[in-house]
Amino acid sequence: MEFIKAHPARIYAVAVAALALVAHYVPELPSALVLGLVAAVLGTGEAVQRAEDRKTAETTGAGEDDAFGERQGDDHQADA
Repeated sequence: MEFIKAHPARIYAVAVAALALVAHYVPELPSALVLGLVAAVLGTGEAVQRAEDRKTAETTGAGEDDAFGERQGDDHQADA
């Protein structure tokens, strides 16, 4: 379970690639089944992206309200 939490994007990429290969090499599959799986994959992709965004925010210290991923209070500019 820790591996899944640590690497959701990699697992998602492998699953999508496997789905694409199966859809290509097994033309007997009903198109409704393939389209249903594609819709499910798109929804799963959104969940994976949110998990990755959460990990990035935790690593950089960005808060939930920070839409641009910038650290709050980091307004230091170099003097020229």
